[in-house]
Amino acid sequence: MAMNTLPLRHELKYFINERQYFVLSGVLDGILNRDPNGDEYNEYHIRSLYFDTVFNNAFYDKMNGVQNRDKYRIRIYNFSDKIIKMECKTKVGSLISKRSITIPKLLCEQLMAGDPTGLETTRSGLLNDVYREMTVNLLRPAVLVDYVREAYLHPAEEVRITFDKQLRTGLWSKDLFNPYVPTIPPFNENLMILEVKYNKSLPSYIRDILNTYCQGACASAISKYTWCRRFEFPGEEA
Repeated sequence: MAMNTLPLRHELKYFINERQYFVLSGVLDGILNRDPNGDEYNEYHIRSLYFDTVFNNAFYDKMNGVQNRDKYRIRIYNFSDKIIKMECKTKVGSLISKRSITIPKLLCEQLMAGDPTGLETTRSGLLNDVYREMTVNLLRPAVLVDYVREAYLHPAEEVRITFDKQLRTGLWSKDLFNPYVPTIPPFNENLMILEVKYNKSLPSYIRDILNTYCQGACASAISKYTWCRRFEFPGEEA
């Protein structure tokens, strides 16, 4: 898919501590809409199985600050196989875009096994790209990434603010549907990731709230994927 046809959005990321989270989430809960996918606590669990090439291009492209890059993943929610999404997140300079398609479990298991057979004949551009990456660059499952998400929405500029909590890595396991896979946190302290996504401009009052309640939190190019592979690459800072 040509980059100039992607629907590009802004994405800001911050590491925040528990105190900042409790204050900011309370404020946002009073002025924004809760994510309809959340439970009574406005939370849901996300598990992603990220893919990378035989040369770990996605990992090293991120670490080296390559401006235009793709990451492929399969994502499920609350450990359920009812909704399985194949996704590609694209970074274009400072902007991001995401393509996503729901796939059946049988195809999911085929892709987890590294088998792209049949994808070249689908009508999905995303699955065509997965076929190319699997055959040309040997794209294969790399790591499981688990976390709990709390999200708030605003219709203006399609603002989406999320708190990603309890980040854990499945290390070398690729068992997407097993809720009992051993996982460990990649951080040495209890950090959360605040993400702010919007189309062209962030409404000024939301920006003011973030500036007020996230003092000391600097925007950073945080990658859950690279953090969750840090044990495979000792010495690399995600």
